[in-house]
Amino acid sequence: MKRAIVDYSKLTNEVLDLLVERFPDGYGDDDVIIFQNAKGETVKAIEVRSSDTIYLVKIGLKLSQKMEDYADDLENDNNDDTDNDYDSDDFDPDEIELPE
Repeated sequence: MKRAIVDYSKLTNEVLDLLVERFPDGYGDDDVIIFQNAKGETVKAIEVRSSDTIYLVKIGLKLSQKMEDYADDLENDNNDDTDNDYDSDDFDPDEIELPE
C-alpha cells in the first residue's frame, strides 16, 4: 500500500471524497496525527485510506473550510439534478390533500 502526505491546497476530488465520507461532521482532536517531517517540522494531519493508498492530509485552518465547501458543492450538484418547477415560497402545505 502506498503512503502519501498531501497538503490541503493540492487535494484531488478523490481525496476530498474520502475526507467528506470519513469526516462528514468534521474531524476532532482525536483524529489528528502529529509527527515530525524530514525537515524536523511538526506536522498535524488526518488519515484517510483508498483501496491502494494511505493519505495523511496536512491540516490547517483552511482544510475544514475546503472540506465544507466541497461537501456543499456536492449537495448543490445533487439538488440541481432534481427537477422542481415551483418556488418554495408558493408552496402551501395546508393545500395538500392526503389520502385516507
